[in-house]
Amino acid sequence: MTTSSPNWNKSSWQSRTALQQPNWPDRKKYDEVLSSLSLLPPLVFAGEIRELKKMLAKAVDGQAFLLQGGDCSEEFAGCTAPNIRETLKVLLQMAVILTYAGGKPVIKVGRIAGQYAKPRSSDTEMVNGVELPSYRGDMANSCLPDPVARIPDPERMLKGYFLSAATLNLLRAFTRGGFASLQRVHAWNQEFVKQSPMGRSYERLAKQLNQALNFMETIGISTDIPQLKEAQFFTSHEALFLGYEESLTREDSTTGGWYDCSAHMLWIGDRTRQIDGAHIEFLRGVLNPLGMKIGPKHDLDDILAIIERLNPDNEPGRITLITRFGSKTIDKYLPPLIRGVKKAGLQVVWCCDPMHANTFTSASGRKTRNFDEILSELRCFFELHWSEGTIPGGVHFELTGENVTECIGGARELADEHLNLNYLSTCDPRLNAEQSLEMAFQIAEMIRS
Repeated sequence: MTTSSPNWNKSSWQSRTALQQPNWPDRKKYDEVLSSLSLLPPLVFAGEIRELKKMLAKAVDGQAFLLQGGDCSEEFAGCTAPNIRETLKVLLQMAVILTYAGGKPVIKVGRIAGQYAKPRSSDTEMVNGVELPSYRGDMANSCLPDPVARIPDPERMLKGYFLSAATLNLLRAFTRGGFASLQRVHAWNQEFVKQSPMGRSYERLAKQLNQALNFMETIGISTDIPQLKEAQFFTSHEALFLGYEESLTREDSTTGGWYDCSAHMLWIGDRTRQIDGAHIEFLRGVLNPLGMKIGPKHDLDDILAIIERLNPDNEPGRITLITRFGSKTIDKYLPPLIRGVKKAGLQVVWCCDPMHANTFTSASGRKTRNFDEILSELRCFFELHWSEGTIPGGVHFELTGENVTECIGGARELADEHLNLNYLSTCDPRLNAEQSLEMAFQIAEMIRS
């Protein structure tokens, strides 16, 4: 796709039904905010978006591998240098493990710098026996159990924009200013991880990598090159609040195509992928690479029709299918989906989200996920693709670089009684840094196979 879809403009979605939108009470204020957003600079640029799409095209046929991860739902209060750094750090560590041990280039995409909106199953929810407007992410309202704080405020979209800009500024500084240099792989390892089995495994890998770099220098090959000193890092979020997304959609001056410049990659969820709905209408015209979450309740014919609507030219790198079936049912739902897409000849990146469908409430009342079930779904994902003759092209995690105790299991064998030690998420449970590294070593073995 080098041009946007015919009979489309960035406002054409407004004639369709838009689900999962906040009930903005002050429409005048809402329109004023969107007008302000439309005049602000883009957060990312068309050239960066095109570069990501080229890289994803390589993942379609197995020449690269997609690593996508970050918070379930970003919070305004979490926009701090340490939080941003630690999230980036664990993704860089995972990418090094996958690249060096797995032997394949890794495309690094964060759920960051804009993941401030979240879908909900209802417009209201019960909190402490009181019915309140549902919390739809910090870009809409507050998670505080207060009726006034829960009223959607469009000014929060402006705040979300500026915090996304601040996050991107720091990410660019880290990835291009020396922090992401492969000569610093030891420095990425957190103190709380270093003494763990995974931390020691990572240190051994880092030592091997340093030895390789030293050997290159010794024989006269310079390591002072961008490929070793810098990292390509891209951002993504769910394209949910369409007024915000439209306001940041700009026409590229060099190609004439339209790009949603709120993030490099956008995805659409199970709740908003109606083929005649507003979200599909909007996304079919922007030229960003698009992800689509697919859960157990999908209809194959519907999925095929949506892919063809979003990618009529069957361009590789345009569509990433992010499957989320759960460890107990992936073998039931994934093979028919693979066969249907393969029979239709559609070029997609196959990506596994092993987090969402493996969520449960523990005996202590905490929402959690079991490391072994996450790993089990990943293994099934790879094995089913191998058996069907297709390429397992990526993984999608909710994770953090912090030392949280939100998912049970892993090398430290976190149990239900450990969850309260440092459970910080206000949304879904995340893998901590140590669990993320352990997962990366497991995935590297699968890639190498």
